[in-house]
Amino acid sequence: MTDTVVLTPEKCLRTGRSVWSDTRHPQLKTHALRGPLQCDVAIVGAGISGAFMAEALSRHYGKVVVLDRRAPAMGSTHASTAMLQYEIDTPLTELADKIGHPKAARAWRRSFAATQDLTRLVRAENIPCGLQDRSALYLTGDEMGARGMEKEARARNRAGLACEFLSGRELKARFGIARTGAIFSDGAAVADPVALARGLLRRARTRGTKIFAPCEVSDVMASARGVMLNAGGWFVEAKAVVFCTGYEVLKGLPQQGSEITSSWAAATAPHADYPGWLDQTLVWEAASPYLYLRTGAQGQLIVGGEDADLDSPSYRAGTLDIKARKLAQKTSRLLPGLKPEWTHVWAGAFGESSDGLPSIDSVPGLPHCFAVMGFGGNGTVYSMIAAQLMPGLIKGRPARDAELFAFRQKT
Repeated sequence: MTDTVVLTPEKCLRTGRSVWSDTRHPQLKTHALRGPLQCDVAIVGAGISGAFMAEALSRHYGKVVVLDRRAPAMGSTHASTAMLQYEIDTPLTELADKIGHPKAARAWRRSFAATQDLTRLVRAENIPCGLQDRSALYLTGDEMGARGMEKEARARNRAGLACEFLSGRELKARFGIARTGAIFSDGAAVADPVALARGLLRRARTRGTKIFAPCEVSDVMASARGVMLNAGGWFVEAKAVVFCTGYEVLKGLPQQGSEITSSWAAATAPHADYPGWLDQTLVWEAASPYLYLRTGAQGQLIVGGEDADLDSPSYRAGTLDIKARKLAQKTSRLLPGLKPEWTHVWAGAFGESSDGLPSIDSVPGLPHCFAVMGFGGNGTVYSMIAAQLMPGLIKGRPARDAELFAFRQKT
């Protein structure tokens, strides 16, 4: 018996002009699909998740192909701010209430390990993507006060994730920020997401991976014998298929409490005026919507947030100016005396899950098909976790922690 699932129609995933649009990225060779194709594994999606997946699977299989309706890294990846941090959007204490402390601690530790593995991989493969190590500063806000933040710090330390709770007085003295407290930790990083994705795909190409783009995959047919993709009228036959389609979610996936929302970001020109410690530290807050800050390799100040529970390209485009002003105002309130002048303002689709964890699992009802939904603020790290788990899932031998990221019902 063969099952068919029609893929999600193409979405407008981003609007505005991201800071990465001014960066000259090396060309990445792609192919036009001009006939039927056979392969070991087909990866649908050439964004950051598909890139990590291609790099990993090219080490295990001789014939890997990547298919995308756009040029590589030109969907949501181009709108990412690439804050590479292990800290999950859902605090450890809150996640423990949802799934139990042992599983929550394992999920957080897995995220930490993946973050370190990611930076080691980029350096070992010599991928030029502006990778820089950072510490992280997590500020109190309307969703967690000083008491809750101190409890969170204790929980992280007990789980083996070293961090330091800063009182309001300590925070003000070290960073000049007037909040009631914060958690300070090491182990984060920043990068250029477009350069990272293309660099990973380039490494996969050296092992024989072929990238077909633009290439529209319109439907998938799966049976016990394998998977057939209809790609622009040509058929791609694969032993396994991994859907890394980001916020263009494959229809028919289980409802696990995920939703597509909108997020905005802005950046200054290079060599901006900001406190020097920002070049070593990411900043985010326990608030809804939360504000976050990082700096770029050329000294840009990059700020994001103002998320809205609405997946509407027209709304994202129509509110760019308003959201840019709000981001500037919030930045000035957080860091008095700082008055950022934006040269780039953009918005994009953003995904959230009810527990803050990604979904990395086989697709029910479609043999040999797998899906990655790396929803959350640290989607790039989730892409690394997916790349680490997928070889075992394809071979039917799930690795440790795989069950943490299986499809689940809303919690």
